[in-house]
Amino acid sequence: MKRILVLLIMGILSISCATAKKSSKNKSQSNSVASKTQSPSKNKGKIKGYDKVITKDAITDEGLFNVHLVGDKYYFEIPLQYLNTDMLLVSRLAKLPANLGGGYVNAGTKTNTRMINWERFKDKILIKEKSSSAVAADSLPIHVSVRANNYEPTLYAFDIEAFSKDSSAVVIDVSSFYSSDVKAISGLPSFIRKRYKVRSLDKSRSFINAVRSYPKNIEVVQDFTFNAAEPPTNSSAETISIQMNQSMILLPEEPMQPRYFDERVGWFTLSQYDYGSEELKADEKTYIRRWKLIPKDIEAYKRGELVEPVKPIVYYLDPATPMKFRPYMKEGIELWQKAFEAAGFKNAIIAKDPPTKEEDPEFSPEDIRYSVVRYVASTTRNATGPSVSDPRSGEIIESDIIWYHNHLRSYRNRYLLETGAANPSARTLHTPDEEIGEMMKMVIAHEVGHTLGLPHNMSASYAYDVESYRDGDFTQKNGIAATIMDYARYNYIAQPGDENIRFIRQLGPYDDYAINYGYRYIPEAQSADDEKETLDRWITEKAGDPIYKFGKQSSRFDPTSQTEDIGNNSVQASTYGLKNLKIVAANLPKWTSDKTNDFDDLKELYGEMLGVWSRYVGHVVTHVGGVVEDTKNPSQQGVVYNPVDKAYQKLAIKWLHDNAFETPNWLMDEKILKNIDFAGYTDRIRSLQTRHLNSLMSFERLGRLIDHKAMDRSNYSALDMMSDIRVGIWSETRTSSNVSVFRRNLQRAYIDRLGYLMTEKMDPNRSSQYFNVNQSDVRSIVRGELNELKQLLTSAVKARVDTDTKYHYKDCIERINLILDPK
Repeated sequence: MKRILVLLIMGILSISCATAKKSSKNKSQSNSVASKTQSPSKNKGKIKGYDKVITKDAITDEGLFNVHLVGDKYYFEIPLQYLNTDMLLVSRLAKLPANLGGGYVNAGTKTNTRMINWERFKDKILIKEKSSSAVAADSLPIHVSVRANNYEPTLYAFDIEAFSKDSSAVVIDVSSFYSSDVKAISGLPSFIRKRYKVRSLDKSRSFINAVRSYPKNIEVVQDFTFNAAEPPTNSSAETISIQMNQSMILLPEEPMQPRYFDERVGWFTLSQYDYGSEELKADEKTYIRRWKLIPKDIEAYKRGELVEPVKPIVYYLDPATPMKFRPYMKEGIELWQKAFEAAGFKNAIIAKDPPTKEEDPEFSPEDIRYSVVRYVASTTRNATGPSVSDPRSGEIIESDIIWYHNHLRSYRNRYLLETGAANPSARTLHTPDEEIGEMMKMVIAHEVGHTLGLPHNMSASYAYDVESYRDGDFTQKNGIAATIMDYARYNYIAQPGDENIRFIRQLGPYDDYAINYGYRYIPEAQSADDEKETLDRWITEKAGDPIYKFGKQSSRFDPTSQTEDIGNNSVQASTYGLKNLKIVAANLPKWTSDKTNDFDDLKELYGEMLGVWSRYVGHVVTHVGGVVEDTKNPSQQGVVYNPVDKAYQKLAIKWLHDNAFETPNWLMDEKILKNIDFAGYTDRIRSLQTRHLNSLMSFERLGRLIDHKAMDRSNYSALDMMSDIRVGIWSETRTSSNVSVFRRNLQRAYIDRLGYLMTEKMDPNRSSQYFNVNQSDVRSIVRGELNELKQLLTSAVKARVDTDTKYHYKDCIERINLILDPK
């Protein structure tokens, strides 16, 4: 009996042990991210009971993580299911001192965006920054190497304070993380710290303002005060105070299906190196950045019906937006509804007024759940359209459009200067409200385009013939460019007497085309690769039509892809533009100072008028040594790069001599200059002319022209250009004419530029330098031009000219000698 009892006890014990092991195993599986190297006994002294940490006095906010405030400490209760889960950490300025970092840093500016994971290591929780730039399927052997060779940094380490009562979550104290100067999420990057001589964070004046948890995000507001020797404002206080908003948002468990980028259509992008590719190298894949739009009724969508998306794009106006501007801003946002209809969606983008406290007591423009048109009290004259996207797929999650308060001032000024000759309503400092509203609406629409994923398309204005801009019916229907995303702001070509002209830009056919490319839902495609053939077909169907051409803003060489120009012939367009500008210059005092009885607006507008003149000239300069880029696939006919026709380049040089290098006396009206400044008249003109002369005679332009001649001897050459410039700049030497002070300044600038081209030491490894200057034809051409000019001046100095001219020629000869023989 005793033996049976012993056996029975042993059996019970063995079952108990087995049950305990099984229970332990199940618990381990449910907490699969827990470290295998640590046992509860080892951490007994460090990890406390839940009630010891989250006491009955805790104030709890439930959401993505439960957030507890206990005394002055904040705790995150992180569910184990969210460890090793992709999230975005977005740092944004909420409040800041005036002038911090210059005009483009403001409330709402993002300072950092990082993809992170919360990971457990032993008795700690780590924030690890994750990268999606190098990828490989985790089922492939190379995945191990990708991880090993792209090891992510640890941004912060937290002690585990406790486990939740059911062991499904870990509790950490985040107070130190959010109240310390953690560089990874700081609002003061290194260049700002250096500029203002920031010494340290003053912890006694820094604190966590608020922490709020929502179902998919956590928002933390921090107040930081730094000791700084040279702050941007209130210098005697030696203090910079900022308020930061840290948004942490849960990324979708299943990333959006990406869509491939094609450089023939403009999109903001992200790139990944796929090491699991079958190619014999890491395959770089580039995807477009876009919102996720899925039709509510896919079958109706397939039938070609317009269908609302499951989740539309919603923009809220900033509560700070003046009431009189709100209708224009909302209209500007919803102008894109028509473009989305081209992609099969209706009501895809919606504008809303800011919610009241009763409607949404927690609404905040910094909250990453909301996309907001931010209205910024700043003297900066601009607007921007940044966005936040999922780095794994390109899905845009949120965006904030920044509208700076003074931006309309620039539009009023340019409206007057560029259209005032032909547009009576622009000849005033008090532009009619309706026209101001139309400008604001189109600026907002332009910035919304950026937040939808579209970059600038600088070829869109080249799609229209110059003479079409004088046709009222054409401009009313087509505006002034094929897209709102071009920098084509006003119709400066239309002439006095032209009727029914539209002067302000608008959306165009390229916008419909680009939105269709990025947002049309392709139901049959199960992967990005499945879409390729369809996407290519959409592009090739429009190939060759300039309305659908994309031109990069970054181009320095393509005259068909220029900023601020309109029309397909810059010589003709700039001729019209200067004709109008001369009328404006003659009337500028009448439209400004005569009305206001002060010279402030006259001075401001005169300075901007010089900028308009310079832009018109610059559009012509780009044709010299220009290369037209026509991006295409190998299956399409023709080549990608073609030099501008020789005859047109010679025409451009002649135009520049006649309109830029001949002294623009009409810009020097005494009624203007003697009322806005006491001196500097001649140097102002010298500076404008020299800028374009130096641009013409640049290493890059000379290098392109050398290449063009090498490829085809009938092309315009570097020697052709240098000779044509010399003949025009020194035209007085052939006629024994006196040289004015303006022309003397320009001629000295010409010699200085030749000296630069002759002596500047160029690094052949510079990314912008695509040829070795020292071993090219550049020095020999410049030396030849200097000798030609020296001979010309040696003869000219003997002519019957005034003393200023004679001294000038002698000085020029000496300058040339110093370049040719510095010793």
